[in-house]
Amino acid sequence: MQKHVIGECPICKHDLFVTKLECSHCHTEISGQFQLSKFNYLSKEHLYFIELFIKNKGSIKQLEKELKVSYPTVKKMLDEVIISLGYKVTDDDDTNDTNKDEILQKLADGEISSEEALKLLK
Repeated sequence: MQKHVIGECPICKHDLFVTKLECSHCHTEISGQFQLSKFNYLSKEHLYFIELFIKNKGSIKQLEKELKVSYPTVKKMLDEVIISLGYKVTDDDDTNDTNKDEILQKLADGEISSEEALKLLK
């Protein structure tokens, strides 16, 4: 059974760090305080999302299908991962994306016709 490194203390919820490394071949041991990767501090859900994101070559449409969720939900999940990695989500295109997302969702839900959607997207 494979054991994975955890990045958060299960007792106090503070960050953990590695203090010993060992070579499985020659048994050399190195001791110290080693920083874990940013990815070690992500939740299992965020890691799973990243795995699917890479598997689907960054295609949000493919993620929608695989996760069986809407486009805005995938975008929200992506934003959560970006924030968890310590980056800021920029609002540059969010307003336009949100409007596009809403229009596409209305089209998908049958609330508007394709002609109406095209007009709104222009």
